[in-house]
Amino acid sequence: MDVAAIAVRSPATPSIILPRPSNAARLVSNIRFPRKLCTTSVSIPKQGHMSFSVGTRRRALVVRAAASDSDESANKIAPLQLESPIGQFLSQILINHPHLVPAAVDQQLLQLQTDRDSESDPNKQNQDPSSSSTDLVLYRRIAEVKANERRKALEEILYALVVQKFMAANISLIPSITPDPTGRVDSWPNDDEKLKQLHSYEAYEMIQNHLSLILGNRAGDLTSIAQISKLRVGQVYAASVMYGYFLKRVDQRFQLEKTMKVLPNAAEDSSVHKPVKDDARPGNGENTSQVMSHPELSPWLGGDVSPGGFGSGIKPTRLRNYVMSFDGDTLQRYATIRSKEAVSIIEKHTEALFGRPEFAITPEGAIDSSKDENIKISFGGLKRLVLEAVTFGSFLWDVESYVESSYHFVLN
Repeated sequence: MDVAAIAVRSPATPSIILPRPSNAARLVSNIRFPRKLCTTSVSIPKQGHMSFSVGTRRRALVVRAAASDSDESANKIAPLQLESPIGQFLSQILINHPHLVPAAVDQQLLQLQTDRDSESDPNKQNQDPSSSSTDLVLYRRIAEVKANERRKALEEILYALVVQKFMAANISLIPSITPDPTGRVDSWPNDDEKLKQLHSYEAYEMIQNHLSLILGNRAGDLTSIAQISKLRVGQVYAASVMYGYFLKRVDQRFQLEKTMKVLPNAAEDSSVHKPVKDDARPGNGENTSQVMSHPELSPWLGGDVSPGGFGSGIKPTRLRNYVMSFDGDTLQRYATIRSKEAVSIIEKHTEALFGRPEFAITPEGAIDSSKDENIKISFGGLKRLVLEAVTFGSFLWDVESYVESSYHFVLN
């Protein structure tokens, strides 16, 4: 399977190679962001302005004015603003007492479960208050609205937990991408070493391969500046979040089997680069194109890339060989994001970070990004962006599993 790539050139620097997502990875290239653009960041309000009281119309106006005043002088902690009542409540805890977020989440999940159970109570359903079809439609609509509210609250609970994990690691999330007067966007701190420590040794080897695919031959020259399409960088960020989610999922299984000493022979020896198609395609007629959920799976499943070409930076590792020992069905399952809420979080966080992209689909099915703006970013800044995205995806897997243990919402 061929891997498409584009070369984004800077007038003063060599080209940077970014992957062009294909197949199922079109979730990223055709990513549809929510209608509401959330560009305002979660902020730290001034002390003494937080209020949860419910009172008269006049008092409500005062609370909103105080909140607006606090936003102007706030320090941003995440690019996406939480909008639901539960999300805003967790935002305040993130600001003032981030270590209490898990306990607050447990309480909110218990309440969500109670609400859901009350609506599905068969005794309550049997009490038909009216035989009118209009009333039945109204009750169903109310139940649908409540279900949507619970889903939005659940998304923001997951997002708050991800942000809390970054805060616990003393890592600042990159704020909304805004060019400075020179056009540069990478003014964020360098937290590469902190981000590296959040992954196992085997997982970080895979992340290095992922970075090699994106940075190409500029991986060793992180100070050079490139002018890159903002839309393309946003696609790479979203794809890297998905890759981090997948990587944490397989690494968790790998570490367990390594501890139990039941790893397959292929995972024990990383010194030999075995043909990928022989490992990944145990069935001759098996179609693995549906497994494509992130950019790095493409060269894995399509075989080795010609020397010096795109993907030539991939090195054999124990975890990579372990993944290649999966059959097609197992690989497809692990390369799939389990919940709609996690997919929505990736979309909303990416939009909050890069803004709503302006593009159209041509009659041939290609993306017309003629209105897309270019940004100036160093290769070091791009590396930091990708490392954060991979870690975001890893955390998303963790918090999704944590919430699922208390509140069932994962469908597959």
